[in-house]
Amino acid sequence: MVVALFTFQVLLGGFTAHYTVEGQGFYGIQTSEWFPYSLVRTWHIQAAMFWIATGFLAAGLFLAPIINGGTDPKFQKLGVNILFWALIAVVVGSFIGNYLAIAQIMPAELSFWLGHQGYEYVDLGRLWQIGKFVGVVLWLVLMLRCITPALQQKGDKNLLALFTASVIAIGLFYGAGFFYGERTHISVMEYWRWWIVHLWVEGFFEVFATTALAFIFFNMGLVSKRMATVASLASASLFLLGGVPGTFHHLYFSGTTTPVMAVGATFSALEVVPLIVLGYEAWEHYSLKNRAPWMENIKWPLMYFVAVAFWNMLGAGVLGFSINPPIALYFVQGLNTTATHAHAALFGVYGFLALGFTLLVLRYIKPQLVFDEKLMRTSFWWLNAGLLLMLFTSLLPIGIIQFVASASEGLWYARSEALLQSDVLVTLRWVRTIGDVVFIIGALAVTWQVVKGVFNINTQQVTPVLYSEAVTEASPSQTHGVDYCCGSCSGEPKS
Repeated sequence: MVVALFTFQVLLGGFTAHYTVEGQGFYGIQTSEWFPYSLVRTWHIQAAMFWIATGFLAAGLFLAPIINGGTDPKFQKLGVNILFWALIAVVVGSFIGNYLAIAQIMPAELSFWLGHQGYEYVDLGRLWQIGKFVGVVLWLVLMLRCITPALQQKGDKNLLALFTASVIAIGLFYGAGFFYGERTHISVMEYWRWWIVHLWVEGFFEVFATTALAFIFFNMGLVSKRMATVASLASASLFLLGGVPGTFHHLYFSGTTTPVMAVGATFSALEVVPLIVLGYEAWEHYSLKNRAPWMENIKWPLMYFVAVAFWNMLGAGVLGFSINPPIALYFVQGLNTTATHAHAALFGVYGFLALGFTLLVLRYIKPQLVFDEKLMRTSFWWLNAGLLLMLFTSLLPIGIIQFVASASEGLWYARSEALLQSDVLVTLRWVRTIGDVVFIIGALAVTWQVVKGVFNINTQQVTPVLYSEAVTEASPSQTHGVDYCCGSCSGEPKS
């Protein structure tokens, strides 16, 4: 499901960029001109939300039995199956609703509930939004059924407590999207919408990402429990302290004052620090991979996790903070500078993290699988190279040109058809095709690796080796001496 939606979303992104180059849809008046672009763009953004969220939820369900001592509670499989088919229903229903609303086939009075709410990142109709929230709450229940018994055991539970808090937050905070209705004042709607986009996605998912990676890295022996707990605590503290103020940098057009936006920009930028530190620490330990033969078997999931730290620094940190200060927002809000940050942060951080989780789960459920080295090298480096090319050969240069136009002429001119359809900008958008093609090749490579692994298509496999060494608590990495171990279990030997 994750890679299927991922591939669909990537292909839609390439089509969207090309359609913009043609000058159709975005500026037209007739339905035949703007309908395809609006629909594809909506599906592109919604597919990204769905596949990344699915990857995170799947990672949580993957960790849950490990936390619970290696076993699932009774009826856990039934709950997971219900959640899966509910996800299918919400994805298909919301996509069909988007189409019917944008094509103006659906009656206008039904659009808000069944079609399109009209807000980017919360495009799906309210009925499908309710279905998504119910699914997330079901996921929370499934997670707590495994976590609660572990919390009742003796020992240091600080890291687990932080992980539990992030799980609860993800399960409940999506409900902020219900605090506005179809006819609520736009400033109020904007406020609660950004609670989802910033607090739920950029905030609580940031804490979940840090704590989940900390939990995985600790159980692999890549970081100490102290470092894992400190990074998770720092992430949670920074978010709880500055998460709400950090939202304010999004509310430029909702009457937010300059000092409040400055506070929001500062706290928003600080939220990325713990995940960067954790990724660096994991890389330092991964450099010692020759000391633990099993680590070679999970090389590529770890490489994806390390990429998360890099893009968190560049996409969420540097490119994000560059557009956050009030003086910057005054000139660049809503230009391609925002799209530069969005692509680098959303896929660079959460996309790579969701794919890393997917590869790790695949390695766990297929313990004899050996990743295709050629496919994985292609997927990893071409995804990174494609994203860099998209950003620095097209999106950012266009954003800089728009910034100059905004500062000299006004924001109206920076977003006008006269500038955006000028020869230079059209050429720069065509240049993006190079990065798009490179990125798509990387996406298809990782998708094919997952398909091969799941269905055992021409996959190289190794013969399991029985594990007989004693389990020790002193070094988690020593509990995974077996060649085929994925390194993600909690210390119980698998044979």
